[in-house]
Amino acid sequence: MGVIVPGTDLHRMLIDEAARLDADGLLDNGDVLSITESILARAQNNLITTEETALEIRKTLGLRPDSTVGVLFPIASRNRFSLILESIAKAVPNGTVIVQFSYPDDEVGNQVLPPEIAEELEKRHGSLFTLDEIGGDYTHPLTGVNYLTLYKEIIEREGAEPKIILCNDPRQIAGFNPDGVIVANIHPREKTRKTLEGIVSNCCTLQEICSSGTCPPTSEWGLLGSNMSSSCRLKLAPFEAEPFVCLLQEQIQKLTGKEIEILVFGDGAYKDPTSGIYELADPKAAFGATPGIKEVLREGVKMKYLIDKYHEEGKTSLEIIELIDQESAKKRGINCIESEGTTPRRMEDILASLSDLITGSADAGTPLVLIKGVYRPPTVPGEAE
Repeated sequence: MGVIVPGTDLHRMLIDEAARLDADGLLDNGDVLSITESILARAQNNLITTEETALEIRKTLGLRPDSTVGVLFPIASRNRFSLILESIAKAVPNGTVIVQFSYPDDEVGNQVLPPEIAEELEKRHGSLFTLDEIGGDYTHPLTGVNYLTLYKEIIEREGAEPKIILCNDPRQIAGFNPDGVIVANIHPREKTRKTLEGIVSNCCTLQEICSSGTCPPTSEWGLLGSNMSSSCRLKLAPFEAEPFVCLLQEQIQKLTGKEIEILVFGDGAYKDPTSGIYELADPKAAFGATPGIKEVLREGVKMKYLIDKYHEEGKTSLEIIELIDQESAKKRGINCIESEGTTPRRMEDILASLSDLITGSADAGTPLVLIKGVYRPPTVPGEAE
């Protein structure tokens, strides 16, 4: 597809790609076009500097240059959080930034402390300890970065005073008397905020920062789903991805006559079995999806069970195929034996995760994925499938 830069007519480019796929005989009813969120956000020029972000943070929480601001449960990531933290420190250059990490891992499984060190520290200091009490240089096992000292240095560079603490109880940040708290975790953000109700009066989530505009640079997701774009600029999550895909679907149907589904995907909902890292640092796997896959569950029958059952009953292979087709067409409760082991999952999560494993998780430079065989169009009676 070439390089997508701010101002690229991505809509036109994707229509042209769909037309090319159709001309090559590769586009069928029920196919899914999956678009990476980064190209949509970049084409929208949904980029914001750390200086602009600092002003948004100050406005959202009503901070002064000498205020004390708490940052609760950030993830340990240079790409995802270092520039957000820089922006927070820029908002209070004469003040204090308190960063409270969870331990031994952050929300998505990045190791902050080795588990055995965390246990030893708990014995000596209880459930809350400071950077000074930790001692030692504990680096991430994959990146080799000590995120505790990195985040301290980021704050210091902007002139603010850093306080780094580790504690899994979000209420403890109130003991440092912050003028405002930014709930920085992703998926349990509202639960964390609710825990602080009545304890911290001035509190917001990352979603509330950079989310009030009516056109880019802004996003309904705020700073959630943002990435480092350059040394001083953040790329926000796409702005209104859902209207984008719905209009694109309509225009592709008019051009090709094909009924396809479209989604804009971010991180896949994938937990790496080796590192234990949960890849979903975005607020959701799909930022936008057309109605045919949005909030739709993928369900099925336990084919292995049914094949063994019908074979034991003496059915032939052809009879088994016909019986399974009949079972697949039935409505049933999710707790019945025929569905056992086929946990219902949202189609948009499955397709977004599939797309991300192919592209984004490996930075393969593939902005568009064509997924086939997800939906089977209805067959004409009498025709063989």
